[in-house]
Amino acid sequence: MLTLALTHRSFCAENPATASNERLEFLGDSVLGLVVTDYIYTSYTDLPEGQLAKLRASVVNTATLADLGTSLDVGPLLRLGKGEDQSGGREKESILADAVEALFGAVYVDAGWPAARQVILDLTLGAIVDAAEQPGRKDYKTQLQELTARMSLGTPVYEISGSGPDHDKRFSAITIVDGVARGHGAGTSKKRAEQVAARSAYAAVLTLLGKGEFRDEHS
Repeated sequence: MLTLALTHRSFCAENPATASNERLEFLGDSVLGLVVTDYIYTSYTDLPEGQLAKLRASVVNTATLADLGTSLDVGPLLRLGKGEDQSGGREKESILADAVEALFGAVYVDAGWPAARQVILDLTLGAIVDAAEQPGRKDYKTQLQELTARMSLGTPVYEISGSGPDHDKRFSAITIVDGVARGHGAGTSKKRAEQVAARSAYAAVLTLLGKGEFRDEHS
């Protein structure tokens, strides 16, 4: 089960008789979602449905799972095709996140619900508690869009650029609000760079609002 959970479809393309981890990933995704949902539902009884959904989304997402995969050193253990391996597949967020979900699925199949729940909570509880301090706070793009909508500043625009070789790609993002660059960010993926830039822009817009800017034109 462990070997299967770590087998990417690119490996199967070069080894036709081998099964990939996609079915386990499918199962693990549901098990993870239910464990986190059940925990936050019973632990945060004061939160309404909308905030519970944001809290779950801040934990059950590709970036968080990829970080977990990195901390567990999943990358070096993956069975990848030669092409995927050479293109930096062991560091790709999507592949790491899928492998972690497949591992959760494997634990569930092998040992059942109690064991799967314990393993998942052991690995994600820190992220849940951190996110619960302000549900949705990690989704800076959403927060920024909600803020700019309230202030009639239009929808934020993101300009993305990449640099470096395929196996070590870095991305930079600029957030443009009301026609002006308000935030900058960088990361190992486009999504992360956008989130950092959105966080920067969010803080900048709040600062400008506090100083009275935008109000004459947009309030």
